[in-house]
Amino acid sequence: MLIAESLSKSFPTPSGSLSILSDVSLSGGEGERIVVMGPSGSGKSTLLAILGGLEPPTSGVLKLDDVNPYELSGARRADFRNQHIGFVFQDHCLLESCSALDNVLLPVLAGGRVEDSLVERGRFLLDRVGLQDRQSHLPAELSGGERQRVAVARALMLCPAVLLADEPTGQLDSQSAVQVIGLLNELVDETGSLLCIVTHDESIAERVAGCRQGRRLCLSDGRLVT
Repeated sequence: MLIAESLSKSFPTPSGSLSILSDVSLSGGEGERIVVMGPSGSGKSTLLAILGGLEPPTSGVLKLDDVNPYELSGARRADFRNQHIGFVFQDHCLLESCSALDNVLLPVLAGGRVEDSLVERGRFLLDRVGLQDRQSHLPAELSGGERQRVAVARALMLCPAVLLADEPTGQLDSQSAVQVIGLLNELVDETGSLLCIVTHDESIAERVAGCRQGRRLCLSDGRLVT
């Protein structure tokens, strides 16, 4: 269960404090899909960074299964984030010098030696996203949709409780975007992860929020509304 209570975020500027988020609260559990919409600059990515343990809020409380990641030390928070939260970024963030399989295995490298069973899981995930014949390919040898599917497989490598997606189709053509969103929906059904996706694309929002256990929220003037 992910619970965010009264999250606010502001940044200091020469002319005073700049408020990005104000009193944002939401919660979600296993198998749910939450879509957060809003125009560019509305704070969607900031909210996702807070939910993912990357950016501490100025005020408010975040808990995942009763653990507040911002009460952990830096190293423990990084480990908690790696074990419980999966990220899919807009630009996929793959390492260009690593193969598709190596990129999928990146989350387990923090634990040291990669066991054979984990390599097999990486291969299974690439097969699940339709890239069984692309495992040894470098990102430069993949299409935009294929790179994003590698990113989805990487996000699921450690079976995260929460899957966060920041404009995951923002750089894809319409056909690839539909494929990636369909894949995310299928994998949430299979894994039971909580999916939280931020987007400004109405068609993408409909495909996610219109599913079972789906709902749509909107960021307006730094506040979250139904």
